[in-house]
Amino acid sequence: MTDRVLPLISYGDANCGVRFVASLRDYGFAALIDHPLDMQRVRRIYSEWQTCFRDGGAEAYAMDPERQDGYFSTERAEHAKGFNDRDFKEYFQYYTWGRCPDGLRQDLADHFQQALDVASSLLSWVERYAPEDVVARFSESLPAMIAGSQQSMLRVLHYPPVPEGRSVLRAAPHEDINLLTLLPASDGPGLEILQRNGEWLTVPNRENQVLINIGDMLQEASGGYFPSTTHQVSPPSGDDIRKGRMSLPLFLHPRPEVVLSERYTAGSYLSERLGELGVVS
Repeated sequence: MTDRVLPLISYGDANCGVRFVASLRDYGFAALIDHPLDMQRVRRIYSEWQTCFRDGGAEAYAMDPERQDGYFSTERAEHAKGFNDRDFKEYFQYYTWGRCPDGLRQDLADHFQQALDVASSLLSWVERYAPEDVVARFSESLPAMIAGSQQSMLRVLHYPPVPEGRSVLRAAPHEDINLLTLLPASDGPGLEILQRNGEWLTVPNRENQVLINIGDMLQEASGGYFPSTTHQVSPPSGDDIRKGRMSLPLFLHPRPEVVLSERYTAGSYLSERLGELGVVS
């Protein structure tokens, strides 16, 4: 491990945008505090969905292989690119148009919209403080890429307690597919990011922070200037092995027709990667 620490950036700081983009460039991640996201609502989502997973309520909404909405059991969970074993997790993928238990929909919808509004500002910062030659590569402005997109997705993610005597990967080393991911504080530790020197950096799980990381689509659109950084959720140890872990990433996707590069549109890139992850046939 390394002695480096992911810097905390106040959303209200006058230089927040500059510091945010510098952190993305340096780490592939940024950590924001004093942000507008309603963390009380996030914690309520964790509590109510933990009950839903435990009681089997999500199973009535089994994942649709074509639309990709609904519940992914541990047997249907994705595996990281280059890994044969699936991650040890279960999750529910919420889209604004998708299925969801009625009693749990409103909080997800409200959080989704609030996080989307914040994300639009963050993408504006990326565009404002990136070099001119990088911005010139974008086929349209970054906020416009996600405007009206039906592909952005909120994942309610549960890592179950690890069965006794079993060795599992909660989330194997991987990169995200999309432009940016917004990750409000989880309810337990485990996130690590791979630095350019090959060492893993443990990210403290601060109660009210939100983490933002670069996805492969932004890396592709920026010609590699913004790195899509490998990260993982490490196996629990000690008392944590008997605990589950909840997480709520929002994956920001452009509209399918958005041109990322000469090689890819957003739609063609997503189709290729879903096949690699083993979630489509």
